[in-house]
Amino acid sequence: MKPQPQKPTAAFIGASWLALLVGASGFISGLWNAEMPVYEKGYYFTVLMFGLFAAVSLQKAVRDRLEGIPVTNLYFGLAWLAVGMAILLLTAGLWNVTLAMSEKGFYAMAFLLSLFASVAVQKNVRDMALFKDEGPLADENGNNSLETLNR
Repeated sequence: MKPQPQKPTAAFIGASWLALLVGASGFISGLWNAEMPVYEKGYYFTVLMFGLFAAVSLQKAVRDRLEGIPVTNLYFGLAWLAVGMAILLLTAGLWNVTLAMSEKGFYAMAFLLSLFASVAVQKNVRDMALFKDEGPLADENGNNSLETLNR
């Protein structure tokens, strides 16, 4: 028996989007105001974007497997590797940069908040797609279900 997702509440959807906006905008505004060369700012921005994509990709792979949608072991492993690499790249960058410990902690926390929030937002988007009367997941009668999703 496949688990039936429940419709996320408006409060959870709002909190997820708010966490993503606060985390990502805090990280980016910190970079904007940082006194570091442009190439360092580019490095940290790229790591943030890579991390966000990797986290969403991993969440999708995990969710697909739970719903019985085939996901290859190679892709599943690469999704985990990408998330790990994003965290490792940020850690290495912060370890070697000459910033105050409070600034390093700020970037680390904003990064982790963004990754977590991106997973929550993606989960909400996917759950809400199952409850819409119209959209790409609807069958010919306008109904959404896991069976329609699996077609």
